[in-house]
Amino acid sequence: MMKSLYDWTLRMADHRHALWVLAAVSFIESSVFPIPPDVLMIPMILARPSRAWLIAGVALVASVIGGLLGYAIGALAYQELGQPILEALGKGDAMEAFRTRFNDFGFWAVLTAGVTPFPYKVITIMSGVTSMPLATFITTSILARGLRFFILAALLHKFGAPIRDFIERRLGILTIVFVVVLFGGFYLVKHL
Repeated sequence: MMKSLYDWTLRMADHRHALWVLAAVSFIESSVFPIPPDVLMIPMILARPSRAWLIAGVALVASVIGGLLGYAIGALAYQELGQPILEALGKGDAMEAFRTRFNDFGFWAVLTAGVTPFPYKVITIMSGVTSMPLATFITTSILARGLRFFILAALLHKFGAPIRDFIERRLGILTIVFVVVLFGGFYLVKHL
């Protein structure tokens, strides 16, 4: 099933409505869809490098709006479904403790999930469940998704097809290194 979804996504990159398909994939991926928008962005940018910034911008806007849907799902589904289930299992207090811990690190959780291959949809929903301040969620989502999509666009625009293979093979490790450097920088600034 994942292979057919992946193949469908690649075919859509050549479609005349590819930007709309990218917007839809970016929107839905932020709350439920398993295929990241990068899969569409890479062939779209390689086919038309002059549109790299437009493609990254469409992915960014749609992803952040989709993140708001994930936030709403978390906020609304928790009240109606999640809380009664947790209370029935005797875990209502555990969710409150998790909520406090998550919001203490909410900025970092959203930033990390927005930049890395970690499923962004998990964090968008958890942000709603834990009532993370909406301004923090939106700001961090814009920063994280912007970094991810515009760095990808810049690399593809500058290096073209050779960078595609490099990114696809090493995206996970590159993202982890970036996040470690980012966290290390913030740690140094805070403690020095």
